[in-house]
Amino acid sequence: MTQHRNTTLPPPLAVFDLDNTLADTAHRQRFLERKPRDWAAFFAAAPHDPPLTEGVALALEHARECEVVYLTGRPERCRRDTVTWLAAQGLPEGRIWMRRNNDRRPARATKLEILRTLAQKREIRVLVDDDELVCQDAERAGFTVVRARWTAESTALKEAQEDEGRT
Repeated sequence: MTQHRNTTLPPPLAVFDLDNTLADTAHRQRFLERKPRDWAAFFAAAPHDPPLTEGVALALEHARECEVVYLTGRPERCRRDTVTWLAAQGLPEGRIWMRRNNDRRPARATKLEILRTLAQKREIRVLVDDDELVCQDAERAGFTVVRARWTAESTALKEAQEDEGRT
C-alpha cells in the first residue's frame, strides 16, 4: 500500500506595514516635528491611531488567499499596544515582526532583511508599505510591492525612518 504525503503548501504571505499603511499616524506627527523628537510620546500615542480604510480593506482582501503578517519599524516595546490595536480594528491575526528596541538601522535595511528571511521558507505574494525607500529596495530584491499612498507624506516621519532608524 502506497502512502500519500500531504504536499499542500502553506498559503503565501501578504506582508503589511503598520504606520501610515494600516494606522493613521497624523495625530502623533507633532511629536516628531519638534527638536529633540519625543519618541516616547510618539509611540505612546499609537494605540489611538485611527485605522486607514484603504489599508484595512486591502489586508482583509489579501487574507482570503494569504496569511497576513505585519512588518513594522515600531520597536519591540510597542508589541502589546500593537497587538491590541490590530485586534480592535478587526484585522487578521498574524505574526508581527518588530524592530529590536536598540536597532537604529534605516527601515529599508531592517525590513528587507526580514523579507529575505521570510522568503527563504514562504512565498511572499505582496509587501504593502508607505515608505518609498523600503518599496524601492524591496522591488529591486524581486518582491511585489503595493505602495500605500493613502495618507499625506510626513517629512518628519520620513527623516525618522531613514536617518534615525526609529520607526
